[in-house]
Amino acid sequence: MKSRTYTGINIQWPISEEITSGRKTIETRTYALPEKFLNQEMLLIETPGKSQAFKSRIVAIIKFVSSTEYKSKTEFYKDVSKHLVDKNSPWAWKDKKKYGWGVKVIKTFSPPIEFKGKKGIVYTKNISVDHWN
Repeated sequence: MKSRTYTGINIQWPISEEITSGRKTIETRTYALPEKFLNQEMLLIETPGKSQAFKSRIVAIIKFVSSTEYKSKTEFYKDVSKHLVDKNSPWAWKDKKKYGWGVKVIKTFSPPIEFKGKKGIVYTKNISVDHWN
């Protein structure tokens, strides 16, 4: 077993589950992915959101492989099959900038690993995880 340190990103359930299942291949945000995180393996920290049905947990190692700005609402919704954000979603286009971060799942953890760090949409640094290679 090896131990390695990662940066983490918090993503609410059920969005996190859509990513780990491979159905969601683009994560959407209102800001560009900071360049230092492009192609860097990161931990996907699944947070419970409003459900509060579980405690935050590490569910996967992921990598963001691209960051693209959507120039229009039309362009954004052309990718709905990749980002799964439809017009009725709380994360729908609202006349703000939208970015799509291409995401690739490297490894999932079963069972998930309990996470006791910060909550919210932040990058969490220096998380040590033991896993098999």
